Amino acid sequence: VWPIPEVAVPQGNVPGEWYSPTQPIPPTRYGHQGVAKDDLIDFTPALRAEAERIVADHRIGPIYTPAVPYNPNGPISTLMVMGGSNWPGGSYDPDTKMVYVTASVGVNSMTMCRYAEGSVMPHGVCTGRDAGAFGGLRNVSVQGLPLLKPPYGTIAAIDLTRGQVAWEVPNGETPENVKNHPALAGVTLGPKGRGGQPPGALATKSLLIVAEPGYGPTPDGKRGSMLRAYDKRTGRELAALQLPAPQSGSPMTYMLNDRQYLVIAVSANDYPGELLAYSLPQQRPAAGARAE
Repeated sequence: VWPIPEVAVPQGNVPGEWYSPTQPIPPTRYGHQGVAKDDLIDFTPALRAEAERIVADHRIGPIYTPAVPYNPNGPISTLMVMGGSNWPGGSYDPDTKMVYVTASVGVNSMTMCRYAEGSVMPHGVCTGRDAGAFGGLRNVSVQGLPLLKPPYGTIAAIDLTRGQVAWEVPNGETPENVKNHPALAGVTLGPKGRGGQPPGALATKSLLIVAEPGYGPTPDGKRGSMLRAYDKRTGRELAALQLPAPQSGSPMTYMLNDRQYLVIAVSANDYPGELLAYSLPQQRPAAGARAE
């Protein structure tokens, strides 16, 4: 669709490994990729300082920064952004030539440990006893808060004609563990989006319909998740619908007898998978009109 140049990338130093000197880097990117100091949490100076102390023991860098070999003297791991988009994919709008795609962000670490002599592969990701201290750290955090700045989940509209991101907005409300964290008392927080498995989206003639990842705050306070409708031209939220469980499959819509239906798959560890179908209430005939 547009040129994707080969760009020089950092090289690794795991013994016996070969590293490509370049990688294909698309000119248009969305979500969050790579880890830099400017990306670290900065709600308060104290949180930023603690984040900088944490990353000082690790290797950080742009996308394609390789994992480091095990070394107790450091760096003890490479910090990587985990998330991005996943199997639900994007939603293409043939009228506007836009692709709408969701993404999430989290930070994990990776260390390459030497395996026992005679192993098929001499090195691999640290597991077991080494994982806690020297690799395999999941959801690296600062006092339980995400290591990186929000948003933690996003929706992006990518103009395929120009090869540019037309708009990008947070997907969902601020996670409760962030909103209610004592270190953020008095800090004004707008919607920061929700991390987790990024859901698939549905583009209609006028709307973009997509749910938040996972369970989250709901209007009635009951456990559930929110399905939201956005203006596909601007990303502005227009309406929301409460689901009993998180979206687990991309939405779809169809017409039957001049009535539009919206169907979505939901499921969770504690909620059996099911399909939910929604529709607008049927209009009643005006007073005095003959029903057909």
